[in-house]
Amino acid sequence: MDHILSLIIFFPFVAGLFGFLVNKDSVRAYGISVSAIEFLLTLVLWVGFDSSNAGYQFVEYTALIPSFGMSYYLGVDGISLFLVILTSLMTMISLIALNIEKDAKNLIISVLFLEMTMVGVFLILDVILFYSFWELSLVPMLYIIGAWGSARRVYAAIKFFLYTFAGSVLMLVGILYMGFLYHEATGIWSFALPDWYLLQIPLQMQLWLFGAFFLAFAIKVPMFPFHTWLPYAHGQAPTIGSIILAAVLLKMGSYGFVRFSLPLFPDASVYFLMPIAIIAIIMVIYGAMVAYAQEDMKQVIAYSSISHMGIVVLGTFAMNAEGITGSIFLMLSHGIVSGALFMLVGVIYDRRHTKLMSEFGGIASVMPNFATIYGIMLMASVGLPLSVGFVGEFLSLVGFYKVNWVMTLMAGSGIILGAVYMLNLYKKSFFGPITHEENRTLKDLNGKELTALIPLVALVVILGVFPKPVLSTIDMSVKKMLSLMEQKAVENDTRDLIINVNSIGGKR
Repeated sequence: MDHILSLIIFFPFVAGLFGFLVNKDSVRAYGISVSAIEFLLTLVLWVGFDSSNAGYQFVEYTALIPSFGMSYYLGVDGISLFLVILTSLMTMISLIALNIEKDAKNLIISVLFLEMTMVGVFLILDVILFYSFWELSLVPMLYIIGAWGSARRVYAAIKFFLYTFAGSVLMLVGILYMGFLYHEATGIWSFALPDWYLLQIPLQMQLWLFGAFFLAFAIKVPMFPFHTWLPYAHGQAPTIGSIILAAVLLKMGSYGFVRFSLPLFPDASVYFLMPIAIIAIIMVIYGAMVAYAQEDMKQVIAYSSISHMGIVVLGTFAMNAEGITGSIFLMLSHGIVSGALFMLVGVIYDRRHTKLMSEFGGIASVMPNFATIYGIMLMASVGLPLSVGFVGEFLSLVGFYKVNWVMTLMAGSGIILGAVYMLNLYKKSFFGPITHEENRTLKDLNGKELTALIPLVALVVILGVFPKPVLSTIDMSVKKMLSLMEQKAVENDTRDLIINVNSIGGKR
C-alpha cells in the first residue's frame, strides 16, 4: 500500500502504452480489463482508507527540484477519495458500453491516457504537477471529440480546448505568484498545497488570486456565462466522450473550488459569495429552461448538467459542512446519473441514428428494459427521495439555506423545472402511439449494455437509501477544511460567517 496512489495514477498510462502492441481484435477486451483492474485498485484504496482520519493518507513525497520547491507529492482525503473511485468506475463502465468500430484501438488508448490525467488531478498535492495534469487532460479529450465526434466535431473540440486552456493560463499566473508569496514569507520555495494552507494572505491580494484560480475552475464546471462550450462538446462528442466529460471532467472544476479556492482564499470566498450565488442560481434556472426548449435528447441532458452543477456551486460556497459535503456528494451522484443518461442516449442513437425526441414515441412498449432504466435515472436526476440525486441536492440547499433562505428557494425552483423538462422528454420519447415504423423493430438492451447499466442503477438506489458511509468520510475532511478556513481568515466578518453557518443552537 506504500505506493498505491502512484500505481493508481500511472497504471492506465503504462497499460495504454502496451495497448499499442495489442491486436486490434483484442484491444476492447484489453481496455476493459485494464479499467477493471484500475477500479479494483481504487476499491482497495477505499478499504485501506481510515474514515476517522480527516487528513491526507497514503502520502508519497519525493523532492524533484528542491531549489524551486517542486516535488512529487501525492495524498488522498475524504474529499478526493470518492472522486477517484468515480473516475475509475465511469471509465470502466464507458469502455464496457463502447460501441465504436472506427479505429477503436486508438480511442481506447486515448481513454486510458485521459483516465491517468483525471486521477492525477484528484491525488496530486504539488500545485505545479497538479497544473500539468490539469492541462494534459485537455489533450486526449480534444482528440476523442475531434476524431470520433459528429459532423461539427472539429469546431466543438477547438472551442472546448480554447475555453479551458484560456482560463488555465491565468491560473498558472496565480500559481507562480502563490509560490512567490510563500518564498517571501518563509525564505524557501514550495509549491506543496499543504504548505500554502499555512499562509495568511491580505484581503486585497486574496481577491486577485481568487479571481485567477476561479476563472479556470468556473470554465471547467462550466459556470454561466462560460458554459457555451459544453453543449457543443456534448452534442458532437461520441457517447464515450460525453459520459466521461459529464461524469468526471466537469467535477475537476468544482473540486478545484473545494481544494483551492475556499481554503487558500477564505476571505475572498466570503467576499464573492453573493455574486457567485447569483450566478449559480442563474445556472440552475437558465439551464433548466433551455433544457426544456431542446428537441435533441442529448442537448436536454447537456443543459441539465449546467443546471445541476449550479446547485453544486451553491452548496460549495455555503461555507458550512452540510453544503460542502452535499456538493461533493452531488458531484458523485451527478457523475453516475448523467453518465448513465448519456449512455442511454448513445444506445438509442446506435439503433436509430437520431437523438430527436420527435423521431420517437411509444418505445416503452418496444424496449421495456431500456425504458425502465431510463426512468430510474431520470427520477434520480430530478432528485426523487430515496435516489442518489436527492441526497446531494437536499444537503446543498440545506447548507445554503443557512446563508440566505430566499436565494435557496429560488434555487429550489430549479428542481421543479428539472422535473418538468425530464418528464417532458420521457413522455415524448417513451409514451403515446408509435408514429415511426422504424421504432416497432427496435431491439431492447443487450447483454453488454445491461452489464454497463445495472451497476449504475444499483448505485442510484443503494446510495440513495444508505449514503452514510460516503457522507461520513467526506464530512470529516470538510470539517477539517472549515476549521482551517476559520484559522486562516484575516477578516472578522469571514470568521463570523463561518462560525455562524456552522453552528446549530449556538453549538459548533
